[in-house]
Amino acid sequence: MKRLLLLNGPNLNLLGQREPETYGSETLQKIIELVNETAAEAGYELDHFQSNHEGELIDKLQQSQNNVSGIIFNPAAYTHTSIAIRDAVSAIDVPVIEVHISNVHKREAFRHHSMIAPVSAGQIVGFGIEGYRMAAHGLLNMIEKEGR
Repeated sequence: MKRLLLLNGPNLNLLGQREPETYGSETLQKIIELVNETAAEAGYELDHFQSNHEGELIDKLQQSQNNVSGIIFNPAAYTHTSIAIRDAVSAIDVPVIEVHISNVHKREAFRHHSMIAPVSAGQIVGFGIEGYRMAAHGLLNMIEKEGR
């Protein structure tokens, strides 16, 4: 069976509670359901993982190399700070779509730069949790075109 990985970084386990004016009222579980639905429609199984720890996210990226066809990744705050996560994304031969619920370019200046975008296959920002579904569609299209 073909597989995708949905990877979420720090504090995304608090969706629905944390800053609903910025991130909305939906939970991480709802995002998992949305992406799982989209993946299943295309004949893919979905693995999902969330961690508040940089090293665990890096481990998951490295383990994905021969196990998934693509990754939807919200690195959260690590987007702007983690060279280690950037290097892990760069080191694997799996397409990664970076996704953010809010439009990071309309927020604080420190959020305007992504360490991950230059090594990602694409980036989706500002569409709320619907951005995850958009990322899944884009990733699946990319995988199909590349024949992965």
